[in-house]
Amino acid sequence: MSHKEKSVSLSGTVILLLVIASILFLIMGYIHNVNWYWGSLITLPLLLIAIVDVRQSKHAILRNYPIIGRLRYFFERIRPELRQYFFETDLDGKPFNRRQRSIVYQRAKNEKQTVAFGMQSNPSSPGYEWLSHSVYPEQLSVNDLKVWIGNEQCLQPYHASIYNIGAMSYGALSKTAITALNEGAAIGGFAHNTGEGGISNYHLKGGDLIWQIGTGYFGCRTEMGRFNPVAFKQKALCPSVKMIELKLSQGAKPGHGGILPAAKNTEEIAAIRHVMPNTTVHSPARHAEFDGPAGLLQFLQLLRHLSGDKPVGFKLCIGDKQEFIDICKAICSTCIIPDFISVDGAEGGTGAAPLEFTDHLGMPLYEALAFVKQTLDDYQLSESIKIIAAGKIITGFDILKALALGASACYSARGMMFALGCIQALQCDSGKCPVGVATQNPALYKGLDPADKKVRVANFHVNTLIATKEMMEACGFKSIDDVKASKFFRRIDEQTTKSFEQIYFRRNNKVLQQNFQHLN
Repeated sequence: MSHKEKSVSLSGTVILLLVIASILFLIMGYIHNVNWYWGSLITLPLLLIAIVDVRQSKHAILRNYPIIGRLRYFFERIRPELRQYFFETDLDGKPFNRRQRSIVYQRAKNEKQTVAFGMQSNPSSPGYEWLSHSVYPEQLSVNDLKVWIGNEQCLQPYHASIYNIGAMSYGALSKTAITALNEGAAIGGFAHNTGEGGISNYHLKGGDLIWQIGTGYFGCRTEMGRFNPVAFKQKALCPSVKMIELKLSQGAKPGHGGILPAAKNTEEIAAIRHVMPNTTVHSPARHAEFDGPAGLLQFLQLLRHLSGDKPVGFKLCIGDKQEFIDICKAICSTCIIPDFISVDGAEGGTGAAPLEFTDHLGMPLYEALAFVKQTLDDYQLSESIKIIAAGKIITGFDILKALALGASACYSARGMMFALGCIQALQCDSGKCPVGVATQNPALYKGLDPADKKVRVANFHVNTLIATKEMMEACGFKSIDDVKASKFFRRIDEQTTKSFEQIYFRRNNKVLQQNFQHLN
């Protein structure tokens, strides 16, 4: 008998058995005892389901294997939970493993932050990283882990923490999540990036803001979707807004626009973003207000002027290296110098992105940081432009790696989400976030209490900085300027290790040097 004949036979057998069982239960109930009828209450619905399964044509498994085939869909649905809670080791799990998630939860709750019995990582395996310590430790304060952002063209420089909340918009995150993040930032004295969705009332709970402007110009746009300088100035002069960040691209989906579905575009969100409510709103892939490096810098200068000369900068994921080099050339030729550049690695997160963009576009963070830092050095811009790093920065070691490769400060988005209670359910794009972080469903986000979560956000921040400080002390670093790539090492294979300086800063600079000499 062929496989097809077996499946047809199985579907017919299931239906036949359910018919027989239902008839027997009914007969026995009529003849002997009414309790037998209860059996038919099980078999008759199963019979109806089996008939529906056989008659439908959308799912071959259900048609060939009625009822039984539904187990496949059931187990597939709970597969992430089974894997996460029963089968993952501490070093498994993507994009963050259980060990990384656990340290965030522990620091957010001010619980035990130590591990017992030794390392779980294999120090002999390729990719293992470590930092060389000193026999002469230093003594630092968490207050030393701050940096001034703002060059001579800025009149209101900002004294930023080296660890801040990454860009997440209201609309992508719930109102309770945004409230908790901002109030946590107020407690801890660090900055909260608004994301490109505009400034909501939930962003104005006392925390410092970095207002991100995206291609949709949400919160400062005209009815036609172009930049509105009047609306921008009104919000940019708000005392809570400390810096302005112009988003060119992001790591998770560089070169790709976004969509705000009509279902999420409520009256409240529409008012914040200056769009028509209950309509689908597209964020274009590129800006409409400028074209080319010179136009970018002129637009940044406009934002600086309208904001009262607050620090301005741009965010990008590095793709074509020559494009960034061209921006540096334009900075030198126009003498318009941004105060900071946010570098988003390809491993950065987002609520929803095409798989191909997430997995195969953009430069990873470490390579991008080293390239940006070297390019700024080549054009003698490093003293004026600070670099902010974003992309899977969770621990103090992550922060120090970013600083060693050229960053002055860091963003963390998903780390702060874990502090809010995120369980990495990977449901951000469904609107069904079980812990109320990435959803607009009141039944779900009401479970997130900002009064409790704001403390956890602040705890996570300060405990991570304490861990960073302790590592710096152990390595003999007197300040964040002493964190160098030569102190970090990675195993290349079982016999070879290289420092970050050897890995990331070994390249031929002749082309850039020639460009710089030609420019001058």
